[in-house]
Amino acid sequence: MRMFIGLDVHKNFLQAAVLDDEGQLLKQERIPNSKDETINFFQEFNKAKIAIESSSTWYPIYQLLSEKHEVTLSNPTRTKAIAQAKVKTDKIDALTLAKLLRGGFIAESYIPPRKIMDLRELVRYRASLVRLRTMVKNRIHAQLLMHGIRIQDVYPFTKTYNEKLQALEDYKIHGYLNILESLNIQITETSKRIKQTAEEDETSKLLMTIPGIGYYSALLITSEIGDVNRFPDSAHLCSYAGLTPSTHSSGGVTYHGRITKTGSRYLRWILTECTRTHIRHNPNSTITRFYHKLAARKGDGKAIVAASTKLLKIIFWVLKEKRPYHS
Repeated sequence: MRMFIGLDVHKNFLQAAVLDDEGQLLKQERIPNSKDETINFFQEFNKAKIAIESSSTWYPIYQLLSEKHEVTLSNPTRTKAIAQAKVKTDKIDALTLAKLLRGGFIAESYIPPRKIMDLRELVRYRASLVRLRTMVKNRIHAQLLMHGIRIQDVYPFTKTYNEKLQALEDYKIHGYLNILESLNIQITETSKRIKQTAEEDETSKLLMTIPGIGYYSALLITSEIGDVNRFPDSAHLCSYAGLTPSTHSSGGVTYHGRITKTGSRYLRWILTECTRTHIRHNPNSTITRFYHKLAARKGDGKAIVAASTKLLKIIFWVLKEKRPYHS
């Protein structure tokens, strides 16, 4: 007899609902979120079908259970029976997952292999360090503004600028500078690791043949896309990145609105950065000409998004055909 198990995953506990082939509820139980307790609960089931909802804590549970069971990762934004429910409790969510799984109605999320997960963790770690560094720099600027201090004719946070900051003898600025120095060291070390990894990764090396894409952006794009063959065409990849316009159609009238912004925000961000770099350094490329033509009519915001979509389509074919980019 097959078992269908819905698992609502939380930081401290798992809420489980177990259905049989006939859809009968056999068990509902809250389990402490620990390896031993999870193994103990699932040991009575043989090759069960399990649905878990994507969250910040899903991956360890997936790794543990996928060794013996068939685990499906549910996309929470597309599982409307849960996302739009009027009454939401852990028990109801787990039971709904089990029922959808049994009926074959789970909206699945892509589960990347361990190698891709490791790449994501590496590039996202560097991105988080850079965000922290920016935050610290903004704190220093705020401290200077608070005291009406202006340091002119020096580029911010160069060696000379930092020496002038130290000369102010403000204990808060000294503390921020110490944090800034530590973050710079961590970012440099992480950047070296990313560069080495990108130089050894065949997919990233292909991406780096595209003007505007460096080792960091290549590795980030690689980690966010995963296996490009899971997309039947470039339009599906653009939709995955959230770069396609939303569509509303009613009564024979179709309206295209803003981009959907579904999928990875990291992928959309890095594509925009790569596109701007490409435009600056390749004035005669197809993407650059397209950007300037559209920007003259609709402004920079819409033009850069449209140009980023074109760049992503180029990325798709470079990865699909496994050949370097040629303009």
